[in-house]
Amino acid sequence: MAEKRDYYEVLGVSKGASDDEIKKAYRIAAKKCHPDLNPGKEAEAEEKFKEVNEAYDVLKDPEKRSRYDQFGHAGVDPNYGAGGAGYGGGFGGFGGFDMGDIFDSFFGGGFGGAHSQRKNGPRKGRDVQQSIVITFEEAAFGVTKDIAIVRTEMCDSCSGSGAKKGTQPVKCSVCGGTGQIRTTQRTPFGNFQSTATCQHCNGTGKTIPNPCPDCGGTGQKKARRTISVNVPAGIDNGQTISLRGEGCSGTNGGPSGDLYITVTVMKHELFERHGADVSFEIPISFVSAALGDTIRVPTLDGEVEYKIAEGTQSGTVFKFKGKGIPFLRGKGRGDQYVKVIVEVPRGLSSKQKEILREFEGMDNGNYKEKSKFFDMMNKFKKK
Repeated sequence: MAEKRDYYEVLGVSKGASDDEIKKAYRIAAKKCHPDLNPGKEAEAEEKFKEVNEAYDVLKDPEKRSRYDQFGHAGVDPNYGAGGAGYGGGFGGFGGFDMGDIFDSFFGGGFGGAHSQRKNGPRKGRDVQQSIVITFEEAAFGVTKDIAIVRTEMCDSCSGSGAKKGTQPVKCSVCGGTGQIRTTQRTPFGNFQSTATCQHCNGTGKTIPNPCPDCGGTGQKKARRTISVNVPAGIDNGQTISLRGEGCSGTNGGPSGDLYITVTVMKHELFERHGADVSFEIPISFVSAALGDTIRVPTLDGEVEYKIAEGTQSGTVFKFKGKGIPFLRGKGRGDQYVKVIVEVPRGLSSKQKEILREFEGMDNGNYKEKSKFFDMMNKFKKK
């Protein structure tokens, strides 16, 4: 099994990073390695994308993060390290020694039995990571998307037993169905018992004389499915939707894993998003700003009319209440902010220039800010 990288290293944050720092680092990392943004390197990007999502899923959860800080990967993934050296699940795997075997040697079982029972017991299926790309408007108002996933499901030919139709798994003849081999060792200090996993049945307590031809005796097989995903209104770029039970099927009667869909929101040509608020800049003419005008302003709900007041200055911001993004959790919507930019005309004709010079000569204190500035300049010169 490939060694997993440290989750903090994956997101590029320190162990003492705050929740906001972890969230920010996740968004940057997820965007950088998103398969849709890495043409020609989709397979490599998808692996990195899964790694980033796995790290974020643990570090964003206080309980999971605490277990990870204390026990490493084994604290959040019971399947990590199974069968190999290093830190394994439960008490297994310190420096290549199985702690269950160590306790068995001294106390005659107990920990070894529990270790074997976990193999026989129900196990939750693995989670599936997927991603979708949606438009700005779809993120604002919600959308239903169909996505294709590949997951392992219970083999319908053998109903998950792994045995050929009409047959059943049988009790392991070596361990008698316990999944353990117990031995007694004589020492100068007395007899000591030790318990080890039965290699014949791999600790399951059962063998399959006639494996199912469709799944090869595993009880599971890969399947491609189309899942309908309801993307909620107000979702933001980088957020994740979880669908319980839509991951890989469990084993030994365990529940299915979950499906996690990370959302990438495409940029809009006009609107910029700031949480639940949106904003953009709108150019108006010098005449409209000076004399006032009624202009048409685009919103997410369509165009609306807005009356520009006489003497509006460039940089003035107008607020349209309730015209922003719906709140993801709760009622209501954010606001829309429109910044007015007064455009200076270019390429004037001789006649237009003449009119403007005539207008400039008729200045009757119309330029308030200009007058203030030159008054300050005059005071500065006199000092």
